[in-house]
Amino acid sequence: MTILMILLAVVGGAMLSIQAAINGQLGSKVGVFRSAFLTFSVGALVTALLIFFFEPKQAVSLLDVPKWQLVGALFGVPYIVIMVLAVQRIGTAVATVAVIFGQLTMSMLIDNFGWLGNAAIGFSASRLGAIVCLAIALGFIYSSSRTSAK
Repeated sequence: MTILMILLAVVGGAMLSIQAAINGQLGSKVGVFRSAFLTFSVGALVTALLIFFFEPKQAVSLLDVPKWQLVGALFGVPYIVIMVLAVQRIGTAVATVAVIFGQLTMSMLIDNFGWLGNAAIGFSASRLGAIVCLAIALGFIYSSSRTSAK
């Protein structure tokens, strides 16, 4: 089951890169905020249909959860807007690796300190190595993109 979840996460990451490339093109033609609006509108519609047809009944509703947990929904907006802007200027690969670097760094801080109600998973040398490797990868991808653009 763990392997399946990892594979699904990889597929999800691939889909985010496709979305970023498409939204970057769309944003350059219709505007960054219109592109983001389309993403959220279609996403809300599809999600509403999924909830209606497939979501099992939950014991707790959105009105019953701690209000701070609802703030998580706001973090998608800057991500989409930033990606639409960034892809147009630095390309899909650099923007995606930069996002993954930010995700990895913040997720390790969340894990280490057990923030936001998550179980604490201590920082280690191998985790530091992963951040360093990803930073190096970002540097290589960025420098090769600049070389190719010239």
